[in-house]
Amino acid sequence: MSPDAFSSWQVWAFLSAVFAALTAIFAKIGVEDINPDLATFIRTVIVLMSFALILFATGQFRAPESISPRTWVFLALSGLATGASWLCYFRALKLGPATLVAPIDKLSVVLVALFGVVFLGERPSGSNWLGIALIAAGAILIAFKR
Repeated sequence: MSPDAFSSWQVWAFLSAVFAALTAIFAKIGVEDINPDLATFIRTVIVLMSFALILFATGQFRAPESISPRTWVFLALSGLATGASWLCYFRALKLGPATLVAPIDKLSVVLVALFGVVFLGERPSGSNWLGIALIAAGAILIAFKR
């Protein structure tokens, strides 16, 4: 893969999907013998330490006062939403099979599209909407699998 490939949002989105898939498998195994909330806490501490190391090692850490209040508000809201998502995800993994939990969790793709239209003014194309509808249909089929 060329160095320019790592400038592509598509490459980063694909890598995100790969790591999200690994997250589901690792979390399902890791949550077997532990409370899912404690598992989420442990995961969060590891994520926090990893990012602190990356920021300090690459010199990207910024003083908190150099960040705008608007940015703080939306990052705080994003952090709260992430925490709620992780708590729900780990609880679902504790209770159900990863092969069913993860696809239902991906209804987030559908919700991002809807929220993007409503709150960000984004306009997906017809073929984008078809893909979004297929993701929704797949998640619904999985959710009601008997």
